[in-house]
Amino acid sequence: MPPALAAGHNDTDDVRAAAAGDRQAFQRLYRLHASRIHGAMLRLSGYDHARAEDLTQDAFVRAWQKLDSFREQSSFGTWLYRLAVNVALMDIRARNADPVGYVDEDSVPEHGQTPFCAAERDELERAIGKLPPRARAVLVLHDVEGWRHEEIASELEMAVGSSKAQLHRARGLLRKALGEV
Repeated sequence: MPPALAAGHNDTDDVRAAAAGDRQAFQRLYRLHASRIHGAMLRLSGYDHARAEDLTQDAFVRAWQKLDSFREQSSFGTWLYRLAVNVALMDIRARNADPVGYVDEDSVPEHGQTPFCAAERDELERAIGKLPPRARAVLVLHDVEGWRHEEIASELEMAVGSSKAQLHRARGLLRKALGEV
């Protein structure tokens, strides 16, 4: 899994204070980690901005409720990220991951935050947003977030081979949508 964005920042004092009920400490943690969490939620929701906002909020509410279960075996950012992804995956499962459900083109962002080429990034985000939810989840978790197939299979309750097949399918659909042979 990718390292937290603020790798040099030590969250330990804020985490302990927040677990003891200090809302300002939790607010600092929120400010530090919100953009990374929202980015993951945006990709996993197929660039549905309203849903990504809801999932981000749900993730931080869940984090506040579960702070006492944080055991400092990993960084707080890693723990929070994993919790947030679980919130998104539960949402995908709750929606039954309709394999033919696509996001309306109006829901795809008009501009990427850090485009390598604005037009190409827009086209790629649009294509990812149109992938079936489970294929999109596997693609985002594997190719964007750096998860292994074993982790994806465990989280999505599928066989490792199914995770690999979904990734292959998602990449094929992306190639087709982007006009590649």
